[in-house]
Amino acid sequence: MAEYYDWILFAITAALASGFVVGIATAVPMEVAMAGSALVATPFVYDAILRNPPIPENDVGRGAVAVVWHVLLIWMLLEAVL
Repeated sequence: MAEYYDWILFAITAALASGFVVGIATAVPMEVAMAGSALVATPFVYDAILRNPPIPENDVGRGAVAVVWHVLLIWMLLEAVL
């Protein structure tokens, strides 16, 4: 039986994969499709990292994951805009 975090990982994967498919199958530029899918995946990432983390709150890894996600998100958005 799938647990809560399995569904979160599935939602993140589905959001990012759907952006990839939209970028390939339509006239939407790949950068825009992936940036949009990253924005769709962001609430799921926040939920997994900040609201209901599977690790203790004082773990350094949580902060590192949050920083990496934000860097990738900003990079994708800048790539889509510029």
